[in-house]
Amino acid sequence: MNRFLFLILICCLVVKLKAQEQVDEALAYQYYQQADYEKAALLLEKIFNKTRNDSYFELYYTSLLKIKKYDEAETLVKKLMRQFPQKLNYQIALGRVYQENGKTAEANKIYTAAIQSAPKNEFQFRELANSFYRFEAYDMAANAFLQGRKILGDEQLFTFELLSIYRFRKDKPALINEYLNALSVHPQLMSQAQSVLANLFDTNNDYQLLQFALLKKIQKEPQNELFTELLIWQYIQQQEYEMALRQLIAQDRRTKTTANLVFNTANTFVANKAFATAVKAYEYLLAKGPTHELYLPAKIQLINTKYELAMQGKIDQIAIKALADEFSQVIAEYGISGQTVFALKKLSYLQAYYLNNLPEAEKTLEQALKITGLPATEIGQLKIDLGDIYVLNKQPWEAVLIYEQVAKQYENLSIASDARFRSARLSFYQGNFKFAKSQADVLKASTSQLMANDAINLSLLISDNLQTKNDSLALMMYADAEMLQFVNNPIGALKKLDSISITFPNNSLADDILMAKAKIFIKENDFVKAEENLKQLIVTYTNSIWIDDAIFILAGLYEHKLNNTVEARKLYQQLITDFPGSMLTTEARKRYRNIRGDNTGT
Repeated sequence: MNRFLFLILICCLVVKLKAQEQVDEALAYQYYQQADYEKAALLLEKIFNKTRNDSYFELYYTSLLKIKKYDEAETLVKKLMRQFPQKLNYQIALGRVYQENGKTAEANKIYTAAIQSAPKNEFQFRELANSFYRFEAYDMAANAFLQGRKILGDEQLFTFELLSIYRFRKDKPALINEYLNALSVHPQLMSQAQSVLANLFDTNNDYQLLQFALLKKIQKEPQNELFTELLIWQYIQQQEYEMALRQLIAQDRRTKTTANLVFNTANTFVANKAFATAVKAYEYLLAKGPTHELYLPAKIQLINTKYELAMQGKIDQIAIKALADEFSQVIAEYGISGQTVFALKKLSYLQAYYLNNLPEAEKTLEQALKITGLPATEIGQLKIDLGDIYVLNKQPWEAVLIYEQVAKQYENLSIASDARFRSARLSFYQGNFKFAKSQADVLKASTSQLMANDAINLSLLISDNLQTKNDSLALMMYADAEMLQFVNNPIGALKKLDSISITFPNNSLADDILMAKAKIFIKENDFVKAEENLKQLIVTYTNSIWIDDAIFILAGLYEHKLNNTVEARKLYQQLITDFPGSMLTTEARKRYRNIRGDNTGT
């Protein structure tokens, strides 16, 4: 009986001790996570001495370093090195003690000895490098992997580990070389390499490093087209589109297999508004002849790109007429169908806004609307375009009717909000300000952020400039100027805007006039004058309804047109900081991160 009671007592004591150990462990982790390293070290010392578990060693040892008890850490590690001379992690831990204590030479000596004494097999080098990594000796972790490669005679060993270290350390030259080394064997890493490098690179100097490394690699491995593709990508990142195209064409002439890459890259040029370079790319593909598989797609894209050039104001009236003829040829050759509706839409736009042939523009859109099987959004857009032509043709009631028809017919689609805004804008052009404001107020809640922003601006423009008779009359002239801009008469619009202040001195439209002129200058590619007007607006009219738009637009000019990313970054930061409620803040934050070269929050 006594023996039985004794056993029960022993069991109770064991349970109690076990419970206390669990409490100590939980507390130690809690203190460590809360950075209360003094308390953590006391508990971890006791736990490690009892368990001899390396996990507790690392926590205890790190706690000692955090509270700068370097002597205690050194004594601990040296004792363990004597007990377990075969375990290199303790040797590395001693090196880190010296490193933390400012004894860099002693630390490097120990690290180098650890690498040289490592057993000559892949697993041991991996373990050694991982130990360096855990003790935050990242350069030595990389050195361990590189030494392992050298000793084991395999330049492809530890590729992914080295990429991870170099990326973490933001070691751009090493990361570039490692990716180029890896791509020879792992071509699937191409998209990852582009993504990682784009996020890591801050300046054009970084891309120059990549370019230099690529040119050396291409000399050594001219048969590997991946490096040429990466070089082309590098040129595009630096907006050196002509160089990219030159490299593409040279590659295609050499291999006869790169036509698809030429076509896809030409589409990238278009996306980056490098229209002139895109035209050359499509023309190169067309030179391959009508039997080539990319002939028709390239022909269509070439015409579309020339159209975009026309919209940018970069070709003359004769070229616009020639472009309209090209769209007409496509329609004549392939008929009026869903496949050619794009040509009908763009032809009608050229006829209406550039060739002053409104009857033909109307007829072209009416032909498009007879095509069966078109998506609802396509039909709605065609009708809105037709409504705009009615406005140009001085048929405002016809325009209102078709806008309202689209709004009701496609009520649950975003195209309905677009139609309602066109109707509100037409009322504004006609001087029916109160009705235009009531329509704009309804559209403030639009699901489209851009539409909601436009509606808010129109509503505020009207309400802010109807306070006096003088302002109301000035607003009527402003509406006339907006109408002139709508009918593609920028010279007339600018003259009208400039005459407002002469006719109605001290009116309330000064900031609105600056914004309207800036938009016209941008459309006409006069970016310097646009910059002047936007800067004046931002500095002089800090409470303007256009202030956030002006900051955003000017930042975009600096980023994409005036080659001044420093100023662009400042302005995006200003918008994010000073106007957190602006609808443009989200996009500004994206662009700011893109310039800064990371994906972190601001």
